[in-house]
Amino acid sequence: MNEEDGSRLEEFRQFRKEVRGSSEDLLVGIDIAKDKHYAFFGTAQGKTFLRRLVFENNLEGFGKLLAQARALRDQNGLKRIVFGMEPTGNYHKPLGEHLIQCGHLVVLVSGVAACENRKTLDGRWDTNDTRDAANVADLMSQGKCLFYEFPVGPLQDLRNLLSLRRRFKRVEHGYQVRIRNHLLAKYFPELDRYYERSSPTNLAIVRWCLDPSVVAGLEYKEFVQRVWTGRRGLEKERRLQAIWK
Repeated sequence: MNEEDGSRLEEFRQFRKEVRGSSEDLLVGIDIAKDKHYAFFGTAQGKTFLRRLVFENNLEGFGKLLAQARALRDQNGLKRIVFGMEPTGNYHKPLGEHLIQCGHLVVLVSGVAACENRKTLDGRWDTNDTRDAANVADLMSQGKCLFYEFPVGPLQDLRNLLSLRRRFKRVEHGYQVRIRNHLLAKYFPELDRYYERSSPTNLAIVRWCLDPSVVAGLEYKEFVQRVWTGRRGLEKERRLQAIWK
């Protein structure tokens, strides 16, 4: 953890320790969505300044949020602005990281805590953009919030790449399931028993020999040349022989 992260963590711990009943902080609860976000402005003492501010998920929208927050802070003689949000996919990251880079304290609330608090806050199970933003602010006022980790430099790039890799893996798995459940089930059901064991080879078979009659019309060596991928091995050799036969 670098010096900047350590300073933010210390500020977060101090905030969570002192927030209950505090009259010095402007709490901004934000309900995150894909295109637009909804903000609620109040204090830990239960005072509400603005119930609903809608702003776009872009730099112009972020500027609108900051301008409103700073104006309310100055008008009411508050010392600090603290922003809180429930992490939603990756949609919260551009806003959260922008606010941190602007020097503001940003905290997260867990989805489980938000769900439970919503039922006690207004006695309802359903979600609503305005109420959800107020719900986030209420959790902040109780100190029920989490530190927003914001790695910088190479570590942030590495995390982004790992996140992208996980997304691509999910997409790849989804396509393989579709191929198995639709193409193989219809055209080459005999291949299904081998499908999980050698994915690249099976995809090559789907590409070049989806019709079993094509496999039957090839000599074994020609079949292997078409579909072989990766390193050679006895197990893969036996599997290809079984498929070819």
